[in-house]
Amino acid sequence: MSVLAINKPARHDYDIIESYKAGIKLTGDEVKSCKSGQINLKGSYAVINAKGIPYLIGCQIAPYKQSSRVKPHEPLRSRQLLLRQKETASLIGALKEKRLTLIPLAFHNQRGLIKVELGLGRGKKQFEKREAIKKRDVEREIGRRLRR
Repeated sequence: MSVLAINKPARHDYDIIESYKAGIKLTGDEVKSCKSGQINLKGSYAVINAKGIPYLIGCQIAPYKQSSRVKPHEPLRSRQLLLRQKETASLIGALKEKRLTLIPLAFHNQRGLIKVELGLGRGKKQFEKREAIKKRDVEREIGRRLRR
């Protein structure tokens, strides 16, 4: 399983409580763009509509350069996610809780299929982000001193 794209700000901005793997509906050109690493996950999120169908919103997949299509796909369109009904039902209940959101963490290539790793996360406050940075710096300094 190879990683195609990672959403680095997501782990900094959110406490990830639980993660899910989902398929995603893509066109042929989008699949080729994904496999070549032309994905931007910054600012993207997932929602579940009134019918219970999850969608990925704000994910930018660049048009495939060598496409023979006259009209390329729209880079920022919303894309349907493929989850099991039990997973979708549990997510609907979890998203109704306070401050929880569903964010994409990474795109993977799994046996030729594009998969999205979704994280159920709670947004961090500014002081929590600063504490995490301080903790990481202290651990890094301790590790340096132990290696000497």
